[in-house]
Amino acid sequence: MGKPTGFMDYKREVSASEAPLERIKHFREFHEHLSREKQQLQGARCMECGVPFCQSGMMLCGMASGCPLHNLIPEWNDLVYNGNWEQAYHRLKKTSSFPEFTSRVCPALCEAACTCGLNGDPVATKENEYAIIEYAYEQGFAVANPPKVRTGKKVAVIGSGPSGLAAADQLNQRGHSVTVFERSDRVGGLLMYGIPNMKLEKHIIDRKVKIMEEEGIVFQTGVDVGRDVKASKLLHDFDRVILACGASNPRDINAPGRDAKGIYFAVDFLTANTKSLLDSDFADKKYVDTKGKAVVIIGGGDTGNDCVGTAIRHGAKSVTQIEMMPKAPDKRAENNPWPEWPKVCKTDYGQEEAIAVYGHDPRIYESTVKEFVKDKNGNLRAVKIVKLSWVKDPESGRMNMQEVPGSEQILDADIVLIAAGFLGSQSYVTDAFGVERNERTNVKTAPGRYRTSVENVFVTGDMHRGQSLVVWAVREGREAAREVDESLMGYSNLVVQ
Repeated sequence: MGKPTGFMDYKREVSASEAPLERIKHFREFHEHLSREKQQLQGARCMECGVPFCQSGMMLCGMASGCPLHNLIPEWNDLVYNGNWEQAYHRLKKTSSFPEFTSRVCPALCEAACTCGLNGDPVATKENEYAIIEYAYEQGFAVANPPKVRTGKKVAVIGSGPSGLAAADQLNQRGHSVTVFERSDRVGGLLMYGIPNMKLEKHIIDRKVKIMEEEGIVFQTGVDVGRDVKASKLLHDFDRVILACGASNPRDINAPGRDAKGIYFAVDFLTANTKSLLDSDFADKKYVDTKGKAVVIIGGGDTGNDCVGTAIRHGAKSVTQIEMMPKAPDKRAENNPWPEWPKVCKTDYGQEEAIAVYGHDPRIYESTVKEFVKDKNGNLRAVKIVKLSWVKDPESGRMNMQEVPGSEQILDADIVLIAAGFLGSQSYVTDAFGVERNERTNVKTAPGRYRTSVENVFVTGDMHRGQSLVVWAVREGREAAREVDESLMGYSNLVVQ
């Protein structure tokens, strides 16, 4: 695969980012991608390594190593190198439902497991994926391909996030008639309202949804199943129902003063921001304006970083990010060898922008909120935080976090955004269908399966596995679709690697 000496002949090169102080002036994607010729040289770097860990998608020490979709990465890297872009697109689409999304928002598990990364720089696989799918749209390869035969079976998918869309796409290609119900006003779920525009511009989602509609999928927006539509009606009207409603319960911070005005969940903050941007370019003022405000974000990860970048774009006076965990090392530790996911400190685009604007990294590690301080009118004015230390329990041997006495600190705060993750599925949906839930409040199934405790009802995505990555949601959607197809037809020819 690739050029035998390509990883030695060519250095890793990826798209350039617009300078932080320039990109914070807008909410558009901010990468300048390589020319097609340069991208082909990046494909040449994919060595014939013998065992392509990049596409393994296996779990090592509780973390994923390689692509969960088992994308045929060495194959399409080689096709890119040789300039066979159309065939590269078809090999990519064989295993990946939405490369236009994953090439923008996936953390590139494939690259972390790349053999070239053992002693050098990994292949720029994510950039190659982006180049393949965008070239396919430019050249007309990525067009509607409706099924030639319909089975007469009807499937309802509840939720239009990446997992629901993947399941719908697969089942429609099989010939079943699929209707997707989405409670929001736009299709996309997490992709539309949970990920900011500068990471994934929404016309990219609309472009794909239009193709799916041309292929025969019906989308019904503004329909909240379990409230607007009864579960019994869907079970009567459709042969199968797939629940793909996500992990929609944000984890709260229960500290004194939590009722102060000015505290928001991150998902609500990001949703309002994107909706206002799309509806009116912020003219309607229906978003949380951080201009001139001291903003404190509780939680790390992608969502916390997205809140940092969004708050800065609106002109926040200051942005501080509180993380409970200690700072990860800058380089791989010896007990975290390749091809495990590298547990190293990552400075993402939001933190880069904060450093450029405020002159320092916004993150405070090993800390938690002890109190929300409010004024006499109930408005948030400050946050009291305390440092944490890790102490081993002598009986269980577990490491527990304990407050460090005397380490309290007061931070100015006009707005707090809680980005502490999600707890599980929302009860009004699960109760409407009567499905069992597990101890984590996710919908319960047999291990590795997607059939729920209720006949003809299946589940997929974050509602099934808990909060996770877009790429895992897509994999779950494809696997759930295969199981649904088998239940309808007695067998399935849907491709799940």
